[in-house]
Parts: sequence; C-alpha cells; structure tokens
Amino acid sequence: MKNTLKNKPALSFWLLTLMLVLAGTDCLSQADTQRRPNFIIIFADDLGYGDLGVYGHPTIKTPHLDQMAAEGQKWTNFYVGASVCTPSRAALLTGRLPIRSGMCSDKHRVLFPDSHHGLPASEITLAEQLKSGGYKTACIGKWHLGHHQEYLPTNHGFDYYFGIPYSNDMDFIAKNKNGDYWKNEAAIKTEDFNVPLIRNTEIIERPANQNTITKRYAEEAVSFIKENKDQPFFIYLAHNLPHIPLFASEKFLGTSKRGLYGDVVEEIDHGVGQIMATLRAEGLDKNTIVVFTSDNGPWLPFKTHGGSAGLLRAGKGSTWEGGMREPCIFWSPGKIKPAVISDLGSTMDFFTTFSAMAGLPVPDDRIMDGIDLSATLVSKEKGPRQSILYYRGTSIYAARLGDYKAHFITQGVYGMFGEKEVHDPPILYNLSHDPSEQYNIADKHPEIIQQINELVRQHKSNLIKGKDQLADRN
Repeated sequence: MKNTLKNKPALSFWLLTLMLVLAGTDCLSQADTQRRPNFIIIFADDLGYGDLGVYGHPTIKTPHLDQMAAEGQKWTNFYVGASVCTPSRAALLTGRLPIRSGMCSDKHRVLFPDSHHGLPASEITLAEQLKSGGYKTACIGKWHLGHHQEYLPTNHGFDYYFGIPYSNDMDFIAKNKNGDYWKNEAAIKTEDFNVPLIRNTEIIERPANQNTITKRYAEEAVSFIKENKDQPFFIYLAHNLPHIPLFASEKFLGTSKRGLYGDVVEEIDHGVGQIMATLRAEGLDKNTIVVFTSDNGPWLPFKTHGGSAGLLRAGKGSTWEGGMREPCIFWSPGKIKPAVISDLGSTMDFFTTFSAMAGLPVPDDRIMDGIDLSATLVSKEKGPRQSILYYRGTSIYAARLGDYKAHFITQGVYGMFGEKEVHDPPILYNLSHDPSEQYNIADKHPEIIQQINELVRQHKSNLIKGKDQLADRN
C-alpha cells in the first residue's frame, strides 16, 4: 500500500496565512485553494547543456525557451540526480537520490521492456504530494519507472497518463539488427520500434507513431490545461526526444540548420511556445510555474544525432559535468524574478520547492535530498544548496562542494573517455574557473579535499540503500 503523508496539508502559504488571520478565517475557501500555483515540468531526454539558443548554440533556434529565460530565471549550475534515464527520473519525482529508492543498479543502469520491477509503492512522488493538496495531475510522455501496470503513473499519483513507458529506441524489431545505428540511419523508420503508446493503463497505439509524438505531447498538455484551468494542476511533460532515434513531424523536418537533431529540438521548443500561449490566453501565466530541463547530458556516440554539452566535459552516462549538468529555466511572469542564477540547483529540489510554494509539508518519515529554492525564485536570494553528489550506479564517483568538485573515480562510457580509474588522492577542479574540468588543482587545496571527503562521509553515515529494482530481467 502506498505510504501516506504524516502531516495534513498546511492551510497557508506565502501571504495567505496573514490574509486569513486578518480576516478571522480558519479554513480555506475554494478561491483560496485556486490561488495555489500550478506547476509544469517540461523534461527533455538526452538534451545537452549547449543545445539551446539561450545556452549558446549557434544554429538551433529556440525562441520560446529563450523568451522563458529572458522573462524568468536561467540557471547555469543545475544538476540531475543521475546521468542516465531511469535513476534521473526517479530522483526528480521523489526528491531523493535513487540509491535510497533502489532505482539505480550496478547491473543494469536503466529499466528495459523485460525488467520485472519499477518505482516502489513506498516512495512518495511529487504527483502524490501535490494531489494531497487538491491538485489535478497529469504525466505526459516518457515514464521509464516501470512499465507493468502496478508501476505506471496512474499508480504513482497521476490522474492521467499519455505516453511511452520507456525509451523510444527499445522494442527494436527491424530485420537488420547489426547494432550499427549509422549503417541503418537512412532506413530507420518509426515502425522499427514497437514501443507502445499508453493512455492511462491501456495501449492505444503500437508501434507508437514517433513522427508525431512531440506534437501530440504538446497538444495533450494544452488540453489538460484548458480542462483543469479552474483548479490547481501539475503537469509532468517528459519528452522521449531528442533521445535517438530522432523523428520530427512534417512541419519541422528539414527546417533547422543543425539537421535532424535541430529539427527535433526546435519542435520541442515550438510545443513550449504553445503551452506558454495557452497559459496567457487562459489568464494562468502569472500563477503557473513552468520549468524546463533535461534528464541527462547528450548521447555523444551518435555524432550529429546526439547533442552537445557545450564547454562541459563528456556527456550521458558519465559523472563528468557534461553528463549531469543541464540547462534549466524557470518561468512565471510576475512571480519569478528574472535573473541568471549561478547558484547550485538540482531536479530533486523541485519536490521541496513546489511543496513550499503550494503550502504543503515535506514528508518527515524519510530523508529528502531536495532543498527549497523558492526564495531564490521569488526574490533572487542566494541559493541554499551547497553540494552535489555524483552517483554512478550505487557508487559515488564525484562530489561538489561550493565551487570545487572532487573525482574519486572516473570512467568512460560507450567506448569514450577512457577506462575506469580510481583516484587516491581525488582529482580536484574549481568549476567556476574551469567548467571543462581540465586543470587538476588537488595538490594546491588539500583542505578542500578534506572537506569534500567529510561531506561524503556524513552522507554515507545514515544512508540506507533501497533494494535494487533494476537488476531483475527476463
């Protein structure tokens, strides 16, 4: 049975407490409940730090995301909970490191169509948290936290689900299975991937038509906004793209100077524009928090079909910066103060931050790894997060404290970036001075290494690892 929160939802948030006291009121009216902000998370798949116009890409045009950044906050030191799909998504939705829920493994790094398990029922998702405060909730897009019915979004706090339950390159059924993507590139078609499209718990299309999937995800989000505009809502829109194989609708094919990858990113940006326009048209823009980021860095072996980490080192699968530092934009006109924020942030902070903004108590029966960033969002106060842990599977490969990052272990991925190497003493970089991680300064700052070692020691001192949910497959 799903765990329930120990505390009832708080009856006040922001200025509402003072308003109720002055009015002599001890309960929330329907109008008060409707003042709670709506939340929309738009989560790309395998998008790199350098793949948006506002983050410096010279040929991919992302006018709507650029506008979001200009009107909101662009974060430059924002991280995910892992450098591959499944654990990263678990971290976002639970506000906890995947090691705690068992959603990471040293045997299989993600879930597959023949995996037995998924996100445990004992975990409290952001959807369940907000639903306890009267929110309508929707998951649109890629789930990848378990495809069996007991693990689907509808059993994790979402009122509605429309999407593909795992990565869009799975269920490969083409006759030519030689494993070389580039030998088949010209012939790849959406029918080669027998991935199911699910509405709630029912498969409605198989194989899913990936040529139109980005377009349909945006349309589903717009419809949900219109249908639920009179009550607080939460939408988790997790695109399957630009994870390979790449597909775009007819309107966008061949339109980007960056080629097919650019076509895909620009179509995602177009969908962001549709959502922003809908919020404005419905008068919801000033009371809706929209955030855009990605699950991990670019899948570099796929050449021009993969993205770019910009000036950051390496990409997807690694604990170098290119694997886990992502573009992140927060937007809500009149609520979020426009700024470029260089403080640390994490997708795990969404749970804690949105809970605070909705006036909901954070669960106190478990260790939460998210931190409340709301003061930075609404008044540009200095961010409270001081550290980042870089897990690969069940091991800590690196840790960041302030400006400094120590690597205890480095290891390449997908035949790139070298063999596994244990570093004793750790190698050290000042990421403010050296975001590309080129210049080891460990010999100059032994005291920093000591501080980072203590950070990791304290983390491990009360760590209870969850049972591995990824290892078992047919």
